Amino acid sequence: MILMAGAPVARAQTSEMPVLFDADERLGRPDLSTLPRLRVLTTVDFPPFSFVDQTGRLSGFHLDLVREICRELAIEAKCQVQAIPFADLEAALDAGEGEAVAAGIAVTPALRERFAFSRPYITIPARFARNREVDLKGKAADALAGRSVGVVKDTVHQAMLASFFPKLRAVPFADQSAMLDALKAKTIDAAFSDGLRLPFWVAGEASGQCCALYDGPYLSERFLGEGLMLMTRKNTPQLAEAFDYALAQLARKGRLQDIYLRYFPNGFY
Repeated sequence: MILMAGAPVARAQTSEMPVLFDADERLGRPDLSTLPRLRVLTTVDFPPFSFVDQTGRLSGFHLDLVREICRELAIEAKCQVQAIPFADLEAALDAGEGEAVAAGIAVTPALRERFAFSRPYITIPARFARNREVDLKGKAADALAGRSVGVVKDTVHQAMLASFFPKLRAVPFADQSAMLDALKAKTIDAAFSDGLRLPFWVAGEASGQCCALYDGPYLSERFLGEGLMLMTRKNTPQLAEAFDYALAQLARKGRLQDIYLRYFPNGFY
């Protein structure tokens, strides 16, 4: 595992996903023959993980992941995906309106007391982005020392920046949009934010090619959590075990990487 609770883990930038499953580990394939159906609950407002495409069809990383999991477990005919509001996911799963949730819910100790979880299938790092006109050499911790680095206030990224990069001059912003506008205008030298959204902005039209990702990515279980997992009820432990088996197989066969690159062609690692 590459996640650590203490110091942030910096990795060389790559288009490949971190290896979250031990290649030598052999997980048993649970028997799901008595499972009547597998209804996986998700949302429509978490692109590119789940969204409604131009044809009105529910699409995204989570949809493709569920299909691959069901194919790996040979239960395609039993699989359904249903989109509901994010705020209703926990209650719907608790009430038996679905057997699992795939929606990027942040795993907390309180949730672990109520639900069971698969192993993580993807982790979301933190990233720096710099204005291209700012000359930086070396690692961020040294190159950005004393420089202005934007961060959205009252977020885990602000806390992580203060903890792991104390020599940087943090400039808090009310929201992501204000921070990125300041980075584009070179009011700040760099920004520290969510490694999921930041690469899309850097590569998109909104940035005007002003900026580039810099150093990292940075992973920290303490600040960024354990990663995205499938959530099930505790009275169906065989489902979490089945998900672990399927995810390990998808990772080993490269199919998890294929889905990742389908929706994140530039990668966020």
